[in-house]
Amino acid sequence: MRCTLGVDIGTSSSKGVLVDATGAIVASATRAHRVSRPRTGWVEMDADVWWEEFTQLSRELLAAAPEAQVAGVGVSGMGPCILLADADDRPVREAILYGVDTRAGDQIERLTAELGEDEIVRVGGSSLTSQAGGPKIVWIADEEPTAWSRAERLFMPASWLVRRLTGAYVLDHQSASQVSPLYDIDREAWHDEWWQRYAPTIAQPELRWAGDIAGAVTADAAAATGIPIGTPVITGTIDAWAEAVSVGAHGTGDLMLMYGTTMFLVATGSETLRSPSMWTTAGAFAGTRNLAGGLSTSGALTAWLADLTGADYGQLLAEAVESGAGARGLLMLPYFAGERTPIQDPNARGVIAGLTLAHTRGDLYRAALEATALGVRHNVETMRAAGADIRRIVAVGGGTQGALWLQVVSDVTGLVQQVPETTLGASYGAAFLAAKATAEHGDAPAIEDWNPVARTITPDPGARARYDALFDRYLRLYDATATVSHELAADQRGAAA
Repeated sequence: MRCTLGVDIGTSSSKGVLVDATGAIVASATRAHRVSRPRTGWVEMDADVWWEEFTQLSRELLAAAPEAQVAGVGVSGMGPCILLADADDRPVREAILYGVDTRAGDQIERLTAELGEDEIVRVGGSSLTSQAGGPKIVWIADEEPTAWSRAERLFMPASWLVRRLTGAYVLDHQSASQVSPLYDIDREAWHDEWWQRYAPTIAQPELRWAGDIAGAVTADAAAATGIPIGTPVITGTIDAWAEAVSVGAHGTGDLMLMYGTTMFLVATGSETLRSPSMWTTAGAFAGTRNLAGGLSTSGALTAWLADLTGADYGQLLAEAVESGAGARGLLMLPYFAGERTPIQDPNARGVIAGLTLAHTRGDLYRAALEATALGVRHNVETMRAAGADIRRIVAVGGGTQGALWLQVVSDVTGLVQQVPETTLGASYGAAFLAAKATAEHGDAPAIEDWNPVARTITPDPGARARYDALFDRYLRLYDATATVSHELAADQRGAAA
């Protein structure tokens, strides 16, 4: 049985899947893990865990289907992450994670002053924010000179796995475009002048597209993983883009909405759209461009409430349904870990407005769901204002398993959402890219055949007026509380130090 294996390294877990030539899932496996938060605004992870979990997942998947013949391996991972390694591929420190890690504020200000914001946007497509990889590289150079003195290579989770599996030193264009300001998006190449200025001791990874074959499994990697020597391995990409591939949401006019620990949005087009408050990136495939955004908390917020109240999700969902639209007069800002797009404010903080002694945990849970939906609407409206042509919404991720969250997002945004049959996520997309790259006799699979639409969520027109008013208050609440939130954020940093 011809299969492809896909593994994704996520924020809270690593997931693996073995898929046959028709797209059917033969086996799946998961390994939960935790990131490290050594200080307020810092989010890190030990890269050795990525490889360890990959080897565990691959062996478990292959043991579950001994008849499988692995034709190719696909990889993806959270990002953009910054992992620097020495000449022997030993990490010089833990990997610094994507936009949820906000440590490089001083470096963002410095690089913006040195290079000019207009020039940064011209070259890379976006202003520098906590999502950008370049300032985090500079942070290591500034703050950890001993680690910096050993650094010679740059990796992200997917490219780290490729290196361990094949020995290839590559990075996909999509990931590279988020190492701003070191990538030129129109040239689809590293920006040599700025690379030599800010990362002179780091060798530039060779640039490939996500579905390109990077190399083949080595003897050492085969011994560690159980995958046969010589099996092709694709270059891979960041998880949100692999997830978009997994549901076919990578064509012009598509918007992928990923429900997870954080919320992620990827709009695809053929033109480079530049927006000061969103992320302009290369696409997963040649000739495509993306305008992307992300909420810093979504599923993390509901998990926090579940832990805080001691209630299980079933109870909270039932009580949130009973609460009804508007959460009986509550309004929440979901900025419990700062916020990424479109406000780009790492010092924003969560706010719950309208609380009374009569409110219940169900009202709070409903308000949290509505807060993430309001954040999605803010992103979508900002994308459209920048010129994004959004024609189709595809919902993916673990949060699509529940009906209420999906319905709230459709009601708040007024958008129809399509939910595919398989919402396994980025690992499934990585397996598809591997199947496409290794297809025999040009018989490449189509994702529409692998993963058709299973259901459609339509907005309730009766909720529109209420949510339009709530959205207006949502925007005004941030403006009204930002100064106090910033002061509190400064106090929190001082306490942590």
